[in-house]
Amino acid sequence: MNSTVSYIKEWQAALENEIRHLKKYGSTKYHVLNGHLIDQVDGFTYYFETVGSLRIPVGSFVRLEWGGIKQEGGVLSSEGKSIILSFEKTLGDLISEAFLYHDPWELLEQLIERLDEVKKSKKKRLRVKRLMDPSMESRHPITQDHSNIKELFLRSNFNPITYVWGPPGTGKTYTLARIAANHYFKGKKLLVLSHSNQAVDVLMAEISTFTKKKKRFKEGDILRYGSQTGDSLASHPDIISSQLLEKHEPNLVEDKEKLTEEKRLLKQDLSGSFSKRDTDRLIELEKKLGRVIEKFRRKEMELVKEAKIVGSTLAKAASDSTLYEQEYDLVILDEASMAYVPQIAFAASIGKNIIVCGDFKQLPPIASARDEKVNKWLKEDIFHCSGVANVVNEGKLHPHLFLLKEQRRMHPDISAFTNKHIYHSRVCDHESVQTSRAKIAERRPFPNRALMLLETSGAGEHCIAERTSRSRMNLWQLFLSFQLLHEAYSSGTRSIGYVTPYRAQSRLMDLLLQEVYAKELEQADIIAATVHRFQGSERDVMIFDTVDSYPETRAGMLLTGKNSERLINVAITRTKGKFIQVSDTDYIRKTVYKGKTLRKLVDHQTIFGHTIGTRDIGKWIQNHHPRLQWMHARKLEVLGEDIKKARHSILLSIPDSGIVTEEWINLLNCKEQHVKITLISTRPHPGLAVEEQIETSVAFPFIIIDKQYFWLGVPLEAASRLFPPFVAARLDSVAVVEHFLTQLPGLE
Repeated sequence: MNSTVSYIKEWQAALENEIRHLKKYGSTKYHVLNGHLIDQVDGFTYYFETVGSLRIPVGSFVRLEWGGIKQEGGVLSSEGKSIILSFEKTLGDLISEAFLYHDPWELLEQLIERLDEVKKSKKKRLRVKRLMDPSMESRHPITQDHSNIKELFLRSNFNPITYVWGPPGTGKTYTLARIAANHYFKGKKLLVLSHSNQAVDVLMAEISTFTKKKKRFKEGDILRYGSQTGDSLASHPDIISSQLLEKHEPNLVEDKEKLTEEKRLLKQDLSGSFSKRDTDRLIELEKKLGRVIEKFRRKEMELVKEAKIVGSTLAKAASDSTLYEQEYDLVILDEASMAYVPQIAFAASIGKNIIVCGDFKQLPPIASARDEKVNKWLKEDIFHCSGVANVVNEGKLHPHLFLLKEQRRMHPDISAFTNKHIYHSRVCDHESVQTSRAKIAERRPFPNRALMLLETSGAGEHCIAERTSRSRMNLWQLFLSFQLLHEAYSSGTRSIGYVTPYRAQSRLMDLLLQEVYAKELEQADIIAATVHRFQGSERDVMIFDTVDSYPETRAGMLLTGKNSERLINVAITRTKGKFIQVSDTDYIRKTVYKGKTLRKLVDHQTIFGHTIGTRDIGKWIQNHHPRLQWMHARKLEVLGEDIKKARHSILLSIPDSGIVTEEWINLLNCKEQHVKITLISTRPHPGLAVEEQIETSVAFPFIIIDKQYFWLGVPLEAASRLFPPFVAARLDSVAVVEHFLTQLPGLE
């Protein structure tokens, strides 16, 4: 077993490698305009206008790039749509436009510093050793009749390390909140952490609710510390540090508001005048505001030191001395499977005991660098790195691992797959989920069905890769997924998720929703995203679009690689009442091994009769959206009308093996004289009145009229791998058309 110091050295090397990668590739980029030199005392000071609002902290280091020149500087003022920067060297008097880069790696450097402190402390090194090698004897009393909360309380009270395995829907937040509250009732001091603000908010809100219910809430004892709090704490202003200060320090708040407004008005003047006097006044206001903010900070530090339960993010805990210079009786770390191992080690070092809660069957942490140490320590979760998950893989539970094993989120038809194939029958359903989720399942699409697979086999070859990222997209499955979403919304569902492994596909769906579903988005909780973005959330209905299909010869690594089981598990377990998968099952059976989770899922749905094919499209589509129409591909009346009404352009794609019949030649040649026909094909097609030919090949036929109307599935005779019924789709979406065309060679 490695020594703690050697662990720390490896972690610091991994973090340094990640920092180097981020410095080279990973900065946040901002477009800045109309740069003017406004002062040249103690360096060179420049004022820039910004395209959008910026909130880069004053004092941050930034990099400015323009015309091949790079210059590092600092932020003197940043608020609204303007920013003042300081540089050691002159950039000239005027810079019409440039790009500003603010780096996200500063937090990792601070984590490296915290690990240096761990190295120097024998007590902290011992805590980290126990985290990484939890082989010590269990000290808690063992009986068979303890509830989850009682047993977990005893474990965390008697043992320095308690790992909690919390599969989706097993009451992780409910349980941790009650553990925290019960330790608080015993007079303990606690730190509640997670990698995300949202997770901290949810857990702190639950702790607050429970202590109030028990009539043991005391203002100031429970504190959410940090500036980025969300809606979860809307009804809990009495635990947010900034709102408590506003309540108890009204004079400071008034001073801050006055200075902020004066600065805003002065910056409006400055954008037109660029006078040195105004600049000096602005920088003086920044200093005054800084002094007020520092007073706020000192008052906030007092609140944190006096609180008994403090909630914050891992990043803030490692960067804010108010947190990391204290010692806690218990640290509770939620969603640990998504945090870096060095972050968790730091968290363990500042608490006498720690609860590490997460699910190692969900997605691991994300890091950018391709490096052996980064792969080992920043792209794998603590459960695997400590050996806890390996014991589970041998069919046993580690002595220091506590399993929450009763799920209350998913309809039993959905959880039947994950309970068996992901969690190997260790997780079961609470008796309430059948009845509580039945109302969701009974709505369209597919009434009274909670788990469905919409097969796209035999509908053509529609999978292509983006030119730059190589991320995959599939327009046929995109259109079908939008129709499913629309059916669910029309049936009364207001909580809907569209999830896919590929960023290109999620971007297309987001564009489509923003353009044609804007009103519905205001009235419902609808999100289109990759699987990674969905971890930690849930929806009544989830649509899972796997994208992969012909003509791609191999299924993507996202669906077949090392973490594919975790990815598919997250996609499924976000669902409460209805899970619909959209997949080319013929393609999956030919390209995905039987032992892979995606193949198991397809086989499970087939065996239990949870499938519906292209031939049944007319049966389940009940609600037609005005901007997405479905029709038989041989009935060309609507397309004929579109062609006749075309104003300026018709774009026609014919794959290499496709043909254009006499009927199509006549139909396309009936357009007005001023309408330009462009052919995308590697072969000429005599008879077509083509003005331009782009010699590239797309695997599927389509027609785009006036860069607005996207006809997919026609001309029918030009398609491959197609079986009846022959269906065409007409989408009215400028956004989808524009984005799609940028991905075709010769049209970007």
